[in-house]
Amino acid sequence: MGRVLGIMGGMSLKHLRGKILTALALGLVIMVVMGLVSDMREVGATFGSFRWTTLPAILGLTVLNYVLRWLKWDYYLRRLRLGHGVNAGDSGLLFTAGMVMAVTPGKVGEVFKSYLLRRINGTPVSVSAPIVLAERLTDGLGMLLLMALGLTLYPPARPGFVAMVVLSGLGIAVLQSRPLFERLLGWLEQLPLGSKVAPKAKAIYTSTRQLLEWRVLLISTLLSVVSWGFECIAFYYVLTGLQVEGTWLLLLQATFIFAASTLFGLVSFLPGGLGTSEITSVGLLMVLVGTDSSVATTATILIRFCTLWFGVSLGIVALAWFGRRYRGDERVEPVGVALPTPDSQSPTSDS
Repeated sequence: MGRVLGIMGGMSLKHLRGKILTALALGLVIMVVMGLVSDMREVGATFGSFRWTTLPAILGLTVLNYVLRWLKWDYYLRRLRLGHGVNAGDSGLLFTAGMVMAVTPGKVGEVFKSYLLRRINGTPVSVSAPIVLAERLTDGLGMLLLMALGLTLYPPARPGFVAMVVLSGLGIAVLQSRPLFERLLGWLEQLPLGSKVAPKAKAIYTSTRQLLEWRVLLISTLLSVVSWGFECIAFYYVLTGLQVEGTWLLLLQATFIFAASTLFGLVSFLPGGLGTSEITSVGLLMVLVGTDSSVATTATILIRFCTLWFGVSLGIVALAWFGRRYRGDERVEPVGVALPTPDSQSPTSDS
């Protein structure tokens, strides 16, 4: 997290646009390569057979995912009592603007929301940035639960599934262990510059621990299951739009494939999971659903544009709106420096 804050420091909005365009170009290259491998003419013909009347339903389900994920972001914001001066409209604008950073590795660039929040009410980035960690963790847990629904469909995925469950459980246990953190903090303070870094680490941990309290974790994970479940249904509609027979089995397969490909893209730590998610999706569609490569490729391209790139597009619009609403220096000031210590401004205890 600290490395991400450092990367954000001094980044201009112009530079940010360059990064987004680079990711978009990479995404387009991947789509073209997929088309060439699968036979571009066949892919084009499959696109021509797609029932475009299903597109509103697909995008509508994606929007439902975004709405529920915004509710989770807002819930975290209020839980940490960082929402002073931030009404529901501001909160939604912050969340949507953060989606522009969905093409960063593991989506950790969505910590950009914390910078925008600081623009509104002065909340130190080190205090609100753990919200992004909690979002990614509960998104991952939600995806694991969705993936578990269809795990019997593809036994080779079980070892990877078990490994992710174990690592997630260990990570949560470590983050909730105050004695362990205090020992680590004591060790950190003895290092060169440790006295400067330790207060920021404590501020980050204080927020993180509150967000990973079991009741909060349960509520957030359930929200994630439902929200990402909508995008799994959207993937089902993509497949039926490509003339694949709609059955309960197809819905289960679509849920497993979408959850697995999204998870593998997330843990690959590639920008937006580009490449990893697409390859996983195409491969699983051919193995589990029995589609040919052109249908699998077309379905993957459609769902990626209706989820990842649709979200990035909304984020660009929201960021422009934010810039108009909160006019000021267009340069993103360095974050993660000269932040108040936890004693001077820290989230209050759990309510």
